[in-house]
Amino acid sequence: RRRLQLESGGFAAGEYVKQLSQQSDGDRDLQEHRQRIQALSEETAQSLKRNVYQNYRQFIETAREISYLESEMYQLSHILTEQKGIMEAVTQALLLQADRDDPALGARRAAAADPFLPLSAKDAAANEEGRQRTLTTLLEKVEGCRDLLPESPGKYLVYNGDLVEYDADHMAQIQRVHAFLMNDCLLVATALPNRRGAYRYDALYPLDGLAVVNVKDNPPMKDMFKLLMFPESRIFQAENAKIKKEWLEVLEETKRNRALSEKRRLEQEALPRPAPTPPESTNPFDEDEDEEEEDEPSAEEEVVDLSLEWIQELPEDLDVCIAQRDFEGAVDLLDKLNEYLADKPVSQPVKELRAKVDERVRQLTDVLVFELSPDRSLRGGPRATRRAVSQLIRLGQSTKACELFLKNRAAAVQTAIRQLRIEGATLLYIHKLCHVFFTSLLETAREFETDFAGNNGCYSAFVVWARSSMRMFVDAFSKQVFDSKESLSTAAECVKVAKEHCKQLSEIGLDLTFIIHALLVKDIKGALQSYKDIIIEATKHRNSEEMWRKMNLMTPEALGKLREEMRSCGVGNFDQYTGDDCWVNLSYTVVAFTKQTMAFLEEALKLYFPELHMVLLESLMEIILVAVQHVDYSLRCEQDPEKKAFIRQNASFLYETVLPVVEKRFEEGVGKPAKQLQDLRNASRLMRVNPESTTSVV
Repeated sequence: RRRLQLESGGFAAGEYVKQLSQQSDGDRDLQEHRQRIQALSEETAQSLKRNVYQNYRQFIETAREISYLESEMYQLSHILTEQKGIMEAVTQALLLQADRDDPALGARRAAAADPFLPLSAKDAAANEEGRQRTLTTLLEKVEGCRDLLPESPGKYLVYNGDLVEYDADHMAQIQRVHAFLMNDCLLVATALPNRRGAYRYDALYPLDGLAVVNVKDNPPMKDMFKLLMFPESRIFQAENAKIKKEWLEVLEETKRNRALSEKRRLEQEALPRPAPTPPESTNPFDEDEDEEEEDEPSAEEEVVDLSLEWIQELPEDLDVCIAQRDFEGAVDLLDKLNEYLADKPVSQPVKELRAKVDERVRQLTDVLVFELSPDRSLRGGPRATRRAVSQLIRLGQSTKACELFLKNRAAAVQTAIRQLRIEGATLLYIHKLCHVFFTSLLETAREFETDFAGNNGCYSAFVVWARSSMRMFVDAFSKQVFDSKESLSTAAECVKVAKEHCKQLSEIGLDLTFIIHALLVKDIKGALQSYKDIIIEATKHRNSEEMWRKMNLMTPEALGKLREEMRSCGVGNFDQYTGDDCWVNLSYTVVAFTKQTMAFLEEALKLYFPELHMVLLESLMEIILVAVQHVDYSLRCEQDPEKKAFIRQNASFLYETVLPVVEKRFEEGVGKPAKQLQDLRNASRLMRVNPESTTSVV
């Protein structure tokens, strides 16, 4: 009831407190009410936190899906625009064919389509001259376009006007521009400040690679249209709806006219040309040379037949394949052309055909490069890139294909690592991290071997990429394991898991164990030294409170547990140090030191590799020296005969049991004996023989 009262819309805090004070019997009731309200407040705060976190996660997931959808819609819009252009080109070609079959019909259609058609050649020349003069006058106002836009007899201005450019992502206004539409290109210029009517060159786009998309009005964003120039796009806003409509219509019409004129030019070039008559020579010696040339015809006189139907339609077929994303078909056509022209001389028509085809090859390469870019969706794994990679290799772009493939996979691996949730248990997170990373690395290596089987020069690039990916993995690994100050046992288990996963790469002949060692050596050294310092501090603290008394474990179960712990540490003769009932003839300090030192050695050996040999050895010696020096000092300073005998018994256990076990376990784990540990034990034996000496082991 009280919760409902607090949640009501007309809740008044003052009235509620007044009523509560009147109904309460005393201070205790008010304290209880206060605690209940405090509990409700904390519960409400926790509920709000959970809701905010859940909504935040849903928002992130929704934003990610929207990003994927936007990318796919952009591609779909581009494909539809290209399809529309293809259909319009086909329609124009059919109309052109009909005009050829019936010239009278073609003339009537041309007259109907263009009421301003010139009536004579003189009028046409005057009209063309006026257009070019207008173009020249306007372009004089644009700085920096003279060299980029050379004057040509057929270039003229079709349309121009002011536009406002907006950012494609955030729809924020960028700048005011002035656009000049020529019959073969679109020039965009920015307004110069403090100079009315003057502009600076910004960009030039050929109409062949330009697509126009209408943008639906979404107040206050209206009267906009988008220009697509692979791989970028720009959004412009017209002054009103009428001007926007004019821009859309004139752009489409100019593109159609450009495609039609280009097709006519190609057909004219394909017609056979009469051979030019050489001028008569007055050199009498030329007659002998002509006779010799008649005997041996030159290879340049061989004519390459380019009138075949598939060659004439090759540029258009390539455009269709690129628009329909039929990359294999496009490369097959290019291979067919290269095979046909392999043994043919390079004549002028062949060069012109090559120039047209090379332009399509560049477009095809750009599309394939975009398919492999990390901005594309990374779903589907390495196999999703096989199609684009294989076609780039067929185009002779194996180096670029290798670079883009590896960049794509690096982005995919990095995204997969970032999407991992950091669990509460470090070892669980490391298991997931290793599984995701090394599985991705293995799949990438297998796919690389499949795609680049015949390109041995690319394998070095893969090794370099694998090393950089391993560095990214180690950064995430170290941040979770070493930066969070996990225990040495947890760090040892995590490193062991990483090494086991790394060994999986040996299935494909790739060994990166030495790389992971080199990248982890600094962090492991720091962990060993930190844990060593902890043990030394704990040992010194116990030494300061040492009373040299026997241990009484009180119960047989505790004694049995200690026996098992010593047996697991490698101390097999511990029974000789146990006494009657539950007594142990050793000091608590020596027993605790033994367990802690052996635990440190076991965990350190899990982390061991050759680069850590001296660090581990020096850490062990520092730890052992603390105990040895304490025992030797106690032997010299103790005056009580019974305590002195007990100290000698502890020294005997330390020197004759613990140190040999440490040496043996170190040799088993490392593979070679440690002379420094042997020297330390021998020096300690000398000290034990002469306990009255005032010297100490350093």
